[in-house]
Amino acid sequence: MGATLNIKECDRMRILVVEDDHLLNHTLCYNLNVAGYTVDSALTKQEAEDFLTKQDYDLIVLDVNLPDGNGFDFCREAKERRSDTAIIFLTANDMESDMLRGYELGADDYVTKPFSVSVFQKKLAVVLGRLEKQSSGDCYEDGALTINFPEMTAALSGEPLVFTPLEYRLLKVMTKNPRIVLTRQVLLEKLWDADGNFVDEHALTSAISRVRNKIEIDGRQYIKTVYGMGYMWIGGSQK
Repeated sequence: MGATLNIKECDRMRILVVEDDHLLNHTLCYNLNVAGYTVDSALTKQEAEDFLTKQDYDLIVLDVNLPDGNGFDFCREAKERRSDTAIIFLTANDMESDMLRGYELGADDYVTKPFSVSVFQKKLAVVLGRLEKQSSGDCYEDGALTINFPEMTAALSGEPLVFTPLEYRLLKVMTKNPRIVLTRQVLLEKLWDADGNFVDEHALTSAISRVRNKIEIDGRQYIKTVYGMGYMWIGGSQK
């Protein structure tokens, strides 16, 4: 299920399946695991709440009718904890009022049981595809250079790299805007620390120089100076 999606370790999605039908729960979890996702399984609302206190989820596949409560209440709790968690409701009830209620709570889709695996796969692929696009900026990988921005880890050809927080911010801005000339003024504005720490011209020049020294080896060029304008990320081109 969703096996056509390319899941990288740095942005592996965590999914919670909340379904009291043991067979359906097992089937969904099995297929999601095979597709490369990290999956937790809950048969009751209480079990799902216990999971939710331990970690966040990118997606929750959620049965509306649970033995100890309803999925609408749990959806509200999940959204309060993390508003961008995607929700796909599963239900045997195709009443329009219930569907509207689910969407009003922020559900991404609604699947009426019984459903075919192929239909669920397509709905899942759409939701996960959207989530992957949203999270794609959290990692960079080009075959040689790998950067995990949330964890602040990086490697070049398998060898660990150490960057300062400012260098990570610089790299994130540049990798999210490839082949675009970024002026020094734009970079300074984007690098301004969330805590208000000022980034001046000298700090920017030094950060660019240090980053280049760390990643531009073996004939690779990542950052191109566009004289009189600024800098451009060109992604490991050979000099």
